[in-house]
Amino acid sequence: MPKVKANNRTLNYDRQGSGDPMVLIPFLTADHACYAFQVPEYSKHFTCFSVDLRGTGESDATKGDYSIEDLADDIAAFMQAANIQKAHISGLSLGAAVGMWFAAKYPNKVQSLSLHSPWTKTDGFLKAVIESWRAMATGLQSVAETTILGIFPWCFTPELYNSRSDYIQTLSAFVRSRPAQSLESFLQQSDAVLRHDVSAQLGRITARTQITFGSHDMLTSTRFATEMHSKIPNSELHVFEGCAHAALYQDVQGFNEKTLDFLKRHSAQRSAA
Repeated sequence: MPKVKANNRTLNYDRQGSGDPMVLIPFLTADHACYAFQVPEYSKHFTCFSVDLRGTGESDATKGDYSIEDLADDIAAFMQAANIQKAHISGLSLGAAVGMWFAAKYPNKVQSLSLHSPWTKTDGFLKAVIESWRAMATGLQSVAETTILGIFPWCFTPELYNSRSDYIQTLSAFVRSRPAQSLESFLQQSDAVLRHDVSAQLGRITARTQITFGSHDMLTSTRFATEMHSKIPNSELHVFEGCAHAALYQDVQGFNEKTLDFLKRHSAQRSAA
């Protein structure tokens, strides 16, 4: 796996495909492999750079608090180190939050912006849920088991649990197979999520933007849709019916088709044609 030095720390990443550069930013607790169902399709059209954020996967951890804006600065430093001038930026949940900060601060580096299950500011409901995950992780002393037992039920619908328990077990085994995030790194990362507020930056996002939600998502529900869609000038909105927080796993084909359609419409090659 290639690594680069960015912001005085080593960041690990995976590179696949050819075409316009695309940077995929993971969600809470996850490493670059969280987009395993997307990269095989995306890489047919784009050069996919899937990054391990600080304190995840094989990237260096950091001491002390940091913000989601700091993670956006890490992505900018990563792109510079990897000689990526401009890229499609894509992320889900925490990855979407990082993407918003990145697009607001570094507009010239963004070919397009894909925001899946995003939110603008951590409200009281989100804080309560995240605090429960932090308490569970501290009690279990395992981020992987917290993800499976505490976070998964917020990501999928009851119907998926009841009709495809084998699939849930497969996803659980996948989480357990990945490099373990330390409890300290999870608490740092989730604390950044608790303090997230990008509301004042939305008007600075100039890139063509796709915003998606799951119709049954309670975490980052469509309660955030109106503000984001109205304040990000060049945005389009899509709701994945029958999905919760993780449409990329619950409706893999539908998610890939809808997101690829957006990405291909705003590729550099098409813009130049």
